[in-house]
Amino acid sequence: MESQKPPQKTGLNPIWWVIMLGLLAWNVYAFWPRSQTQISLPYSSFVDQVKADHIQAVQISGSSIKGTFTQPELLTDLIPVPTTSPNATPSPGTIPTPTQPVTYTNFTTNFPDVVGDTTLMPLLNQHNVEILVSPSTTPWFTILLTDGLPILLMVGFLVLLGRQASRGQENIFSFGRSKARRFIEDKNKVTFRDVAGADEAKRELQEVVDFLRNPQKYHKLGARIPRGVLLVGPPGTGKTLLGRAVAGEADVPFYNISASEFVEMFVGVGASRVRTLFEQAKSTAPAIVFIDELDAVGRRRGAGIGNVNDEREQTLNQLLVEMDGFDVNHEIIILAATNRPDVLDPALLRPGRFDRQVNVALPDRKGREGILQIHTRPIHLGPDVDLNTLARSTTGLSGADLANLCNEAALVAAGKNHDSVSMNDFEVAIDRIILGEVRPLIMQEEDRRIVAYHESGHVIVAWLTPNTDPVHKVTIVPHGRALGVTEQMPDEDRYNYSREELLARIRVMLGGRSAEEIACDDITTGAENDLVEATRLARRMITRWGMGSLGLQAFAADEEQPFLGYELTQGRDYSEQTAAQIDKDIQTILNTCHEEVKALLDREHAKLDTLVETLLKDETVEKEALERILGPRVGGEKAEQ
Repeated sequence: MESQKPPQKTGLNPIWWVIMLGLLAWNVYAFWPRSQTQISLPYSSFVDQVKADHIQAVQISGSSIKGTFTQPELLTDLIPVPTTSPNATPSPGTIPTPTQPVTYTNFTTNFPDVVGDTTLMPLLNQHNVEILVSPSTTPWFTILLTDGLPILLMVGFLVLLGRQASRGQENIFSFGRSKARRFIEDKNKVTFRDVAGADEAKRELQEVVDFLRNPQKYHKLGARIPRGVLLVGPPGTGKTLLGRAVAGEADVPFYNISASEFVEMFVGVGASRVRTLFEQAKSTAPAIVFIDELDAVGRRRGAGIGNVNDEREQTLNQLLVEMDGFDVNHEIIILAATNRPDVLDPALLRPGRFDRQVNVALPDRKGREGILQIHTRPIHLGPDVDLNTLARSTTGLSGADLANLCNEAALVAAGKNHDSVSMNDFEVAIDRIILGEVRPLIMQEEDRRIVAYHESGHVIVAWLTPNTDPVHKVTIVPHGRALGVTEQMPDEDRYNYSREELLARIRVMLGGRSAEEIACDDITTGAENDLVEATRLARRMITRWGMGSLGLQAFAADEEQPFLGYELTQGRDYSEQTAAQIDKDIQTILNTCHEEVKALLDREHAKLDTLVETLLKDETVEKEALERILGPRVGGEKAEQ
């Protein structure tokens, strides 16, 4: 599909530019100063030259007289010529400038009309001067090209200003017009075959496609298709692509607009754009209107402190009215996408507006493999590339992340002058995306040893603790903002976690700090992110999942409200004693896990030291080397699905 853009107004015709440049060149040539062998004579000097037989011919045009000397004249009495005395001594510091006499062959003068000299013509005849008489009027084109051109340029400039002003006025009055872009089908249109990893969402949207293809089948039974379908999911999961695929499958006009394009600084503009958008869609029904990032205009009204935006709220109100105003037989589907459904106004989500919510989740292993197959079509893959293995090693990545992975692998291969993209290029690209770019950083030996113990603590705990994800590699090479990285890669996608698995995660997070305490007799700031994540996970265990001493009661203690001050109006649903108990349970979980981890590292001190020495030597240790150093992993490999 490609965007159908309205025809744009072209600029000034090129031939007019050529004409204007030619006129400008003519004026420059006409007024450009140049050296001439012509002198302007007073009328009395002109008469003296005639009497001295120095004039050969004259041309009289009105009161202007131009003429030619019989031979070049040196008129020193009229034009002083600098001379230097042969005995003159130049002053110190000056360079004498040689002078050369100037001679003239032509002259100009003016006839005194007021005096009315009647002796001139007899005088010229007496001295055999050739007389030419020309009309006193100047040709019109000469006047146009010299005197009239500035006027023409000024008029053209004023006309150009007028056109710009009219265009600006048109833009002002077109603020209220919809900025929706209509896509039309072409040979590269997007269909469901171009979307992978969202099979459930495609099945739900298939009904929408069928309605747009065969609306009468539903109308004759009295059925009403959902007026609005809201696509909800994390960023990069393909919500916009799904919207375009629905339009491609249904083969109907598809209007695409971002919700932020509705809102302007002028109140009422957004509401006007909503009206024109729906009018445009109704005129081409059946049609699809896709609104991306709906939360930009559909945020909850009256939430938070100082969060009043009249323009946005009027736009939202108009959107609600237009969705209510649909006739039953209007074959228009509103698709919208957002990754923040929690901030939307409840009026948008009620039946009759956005009747359905389609969850577009992160792809599973099979979905990731399908996405990789789509994005590797234009890439020349090497024989060792296994997309199934790549799908296993990219758990948690969205469709956009996988597209970026394929592009990064191609860039890595091109940078190394490879003929094809190999599996090693994909592994380098995965490290760039997950771990971050390698950061060249010169560290002191003591700092490297502390980082090595910190990362080795994570590895030992993850390797020797049941219910943990396998360790893929560990490195003390700085990546991104981290001085070292321990990469764990789950064998399968997980959607549910037990209490023991969550505690195992907390133990792995605390392994780095515990290793520093045991081996270095000190602690550093390197465990900041580990402590933050461990505390957050422990708090959710207590307040959301009922895994503490408070039993089954759930609390909204760690929810981050999207609106400033909204929680102030809601109040807290538990007492101060309960809050103190929540803090106590969190501290108990963290302290217990910490003691267990320290005990484990004390028992395995020899393996810890061996892994540290290997890291200081090789900087990066892969999974195979870890098996040689640490032995078989506790719990073994999880069964493959």
